[in-house]
Amino acid sequence: MKNKVLKAIFPVAGLGTRFLPATKSIPKEILSLVDKPLIQYAIDEARDAGIKEFIFVTSRGKGALEDYFDGAPQLELALRRQNKMELLKILRKTTMESGEIAYIRQRDPKGLGHAVWCARRLIGNEPFAVLLPDDVIAGDAPCLQQMTEAFAETGGNIIAAMEVPPAQASSYGLMDVASAKGPLLTLKGMVEKPESGSAPSNIAAIGRYILTPQIMKNLNQKMIGAGGEIQLTDAIAAEISRGGAVYGYKFSGTRYDCGSKAGFLKATVAFGLAREDLRDEFGAFLDEVAAERQKQQDIAV
Repeated sequence: MKNKVLKAIFPVAGLGTRFLPATKSIPKEILSLVDKPLIQYAIDEARDAGIKEFIFVTSRGKGALEDYFDGAPQLELALRRQNKMELLKILRKTTMESGEIAYIRQRDPKGLGHAVWCARRLIGNEPFAVLLPDDVIAGDAPCLQQMTEAFAETGGNIIAAMEVPPAQASSYGLMDVASAKGPLLTLKGMVEKPESGSAPSNIAAIGRYILTPQIMKNLNQKMIGAGGEIQLTDAIAAEISRGGAVYGYKFSGTRYDCGSKAGFLKATVAFGLAREDLRDEFGAFLDEVAAERQKQQDIAV
């Protein structure tokens, strides 16, 4: 059980201001790609990786998010009466069993590191995962599953990694790589949102982590980092400095940044086209849109 991850933290306390006015009354995590909320993609990924305990770090105004995971007896009864068993099966996947899920309130918006630290008492002395629902990752094997399989062999701390355009690197936590063996990168440093020209690489930390309890101890220091916030990256960098094992993992799959409007739209198109029941009609519509766009560009020339 030493290298088995059973608990996961989902930091969902953000206000979602980039999606106003939609997020005025609806948590961003409930916004849907096609017909499934962002948070459900993260939950499904965690379940596929063997996670058994789900810890949500929330804030005021997230009641709809909590309600989403409750049972819906009347709706289930209606579906059963109408013999819509496939829909009933889908609905039941959104229900969390009693004791399977916990909610912690982050009273002050002090950064990702602070949000993770808020769950420290529920983590105890066990390794844990952190999943950021804004990052939706599509692939043959779920990203966190790939990481837990690597963790079973290596232990230590593992952060999902991908190369980003150098011009965008200063928007991420970046990895200083000592060596690489296949998808596994041994790190000698990390820095959160470095100034232009000072980045150690363009290999960025993406919103999937497997961390040891020592990271919580590092977060206890409440170091103020980039943006005046308590950064998770800084706690991981401190672990590297004290000789702890920290790895990046170049996952197989495509990551969509659903924290941005453009990224959300890209993900919607990709997931829509991946659906057998939608791809023909939706694909034909996109072809029409592309043809009309090209026509307008030709006229402009």
